[in-house]
Amino acid sequence: MISISLTGKTALISGGSRGIGRATALLMAQAGAKVAIGYQRREQAAREVVAAIQNAGGSAVAIRAELSRWGESKRLVGSCVDQLGALDILVVNHGIWEHAPIDRMTEEQWDQTANVNLKGAVGLCRFAAERMRTQRSGNLILVSSTAGQRGEAEHAHYAATKGALISLTKSLAPELAKDGIRVNCVAPGWVETDMIHGTLSNANQRSNIERAIPLGRVGRPEEIASAILYLASDLSSFVTGEILNVNGGAVLVG
Repeated sequence: MISISLTGKTALISGGSRGIGRATALLMAQAGAKVAIGYQRREQAAREVVAAIQNAGGSAVAIRAELSRWGESKRLVGSCVDQLGALDILVVNHGIWEHAPIDRMTEEQWDQTANVNLKGAVGLCRFAAERMRTQRSGNLILVSSTAGQRGEAEHAHYAATKGALISLTKSLAPELAKDGIRVNCVAPGWVETDMIHGTLSNANQRSNIERAIPLGRVGRPEEIASAILYLASDLSSFVTGEILNVNGGAVLVG
């Protein structure tokens, strides 16, 4: 039987208190990794993930950080290393998604989304890569979205930042390959998470969304986490610069 093992590895997951991040933290811990859960506001939820991992015999910590500032990104990476002893895998999963038609979008809305979704991602990659270069190994996994591939009406700021994560992946992969660092991206479609609960709880909206997905349903956080786990494991040791689409067939791109 083939199994995925992350024993001896340490993973940092931003946005790890809920949704895809939570599912990824739990799955990586099951695979043997020590896990640092980055969060901004949901301290209780983050601590519940830590408790679930510890109760199953794993090792985990929760670290608060406001990732719109690079100083906070640096502190999050440093705290992970200080508390768990290493950093082998970074999962850039945090983000915000808000409704903002272009003719009503405010500068504040643009800045907030760009600072959190993109600036925060770049900051984490910058300081994680600095650490990983010293050990000549590492794994960066960015979580983008189908919105970054096809756009999303009335969420242009979100789609623009998620599209930028795809370009960031393709830029960092060749840059860091010589240092033994792989860089890949997962692009989920619609997934049953708290962030889009309001949209999916509307029966008509949910029906329209599911009709556009060939597999006929939205995804589960665990299904995205499984793709992230693959990219974090040695099963993907010859994969870098790749965009792994996990969307039920909704967006068919290479």
